[in-house]
Amino acid sequence: MRLVKIFKSVENELSTMEQEINTWAKGTGSTIISVTGNIAPQTRSTASQGFSASDVLLVVLYEPVE
Repeated sequence: MRLVKIFKSVENELSTMEQEINTWAKGTGSTIISVTGNIAPQTRSTASQGFSASDVLLVVLYEPVE
């Protein structure tokens, strides 16, 4: 049976997200079928008049160890 795992973060924390995904993948021993991602467009922050970090979403399709 194939399952889905969703990871969500912001673009300025991508290295932390990468570590989280790699730790999860190694810990489960599951077979990863595919990884699909999306990054939201940056929006102007009213407080700082700069751009806020964009949301990043990764969807991992995997088969768990039986």
